[in-house]
Amino acid sequence: MKPIPESELILNADKSVYHLQLHVHEIADTIITVGDPDRVKEVSKHFDKIEVKKQNREFVTHTGRIGKKRITVISTGIGPDNIDIVLTELDAAVNVDLKTRMIKAKKKSLQIIRIGTSGALQSEIPVDSFVASGFGLSLDNLLNFYRPKLSAIEKNIALEFSNQVLKTESKIHPTVISSSPNLLKLFSDKNISQGITVTCPGFYGPQGRVVRNKLALPNLINDLNKFQFRNTRITNFEMETAAIYGMARMMGHDALSLSAIVANRVLKQFSKNGHKAVQNLINLTLEKLCS
Repeated sequence: MKPIPESELILNADKSVYHLQLHVHEIADTIITVGDPDRVKEVSKHFDKIEVKKQNREFVTHTGRIGKKRITVISTGIGPDNIDIVLTELDAAVNVDLKTRMIKAKKKSLQIIRIGTSGALQSEIPVDSFVASGFGLSLDNLLNFYRPKLSAIEKNIALEFSNQVLKTESKIHPTVISSSPNLLKLFSDKNISQGITVTCPGFYGPQGRVVRNKLALPNLINDLNKFQFRNTRITNFEMETAAIYGMARMMGHDALSLSAIVANRVLKQFSKNGHKAVQNLINLTLEKLCS
């Protein structure tokens, strides 16, 4: 096995990974990702002790402890392209010897939990409630650049989605990836909805919003609302989940996406206090992780 070339895995002068500027000892085995850099401190304010604070561009990292539980919270910014950066560099930091550039023989598996906001696609999922994504379904193209191993049910959901929703829109090639069964079980709760979460490559047109431009999929919201595979429906959409699931699977990590519902796109409702909904989800997540 040869060392990873400098052009492929770029490191800083102190041998930290390029964008995140992190070393292996600065990363906990349990990682919470948030999109908004300002949300990192909203999680870490619950820590009994903060051991690490790093910031570069939109990537803010705090690592600390709640009791004996060590947790890293890191901001990814918006979208699947940033997930490609964050998960690749987190994995490199823990599974590559950054001094020799050799992949370690013994790999570490991380727990990665996304805490984010999202729009509901079913009328019965109210604003300010929570969703745990059993599956992530990508409308972006990130995973088309990789080769994740897919189960039969994942392939079948993607095929049925193409038939029911995309139809003749052949430019989009969806990939479906399931969450970590163990993490999904940990967050099984009567107050948390479960289903398929669609990951979009943008906030406006890719989520069916019309401002000034005409849409290639003008009936997207209605089609997503009606889609069903066996007894599983699309609960919500956002901009990171499928990318996290796909990258985590390929590198041997466990991942789960949790969303605070700040909008119901079917009922055209928006939360009166989305900040409080996110705070409630943070509290619930930390409680379950530390219990």
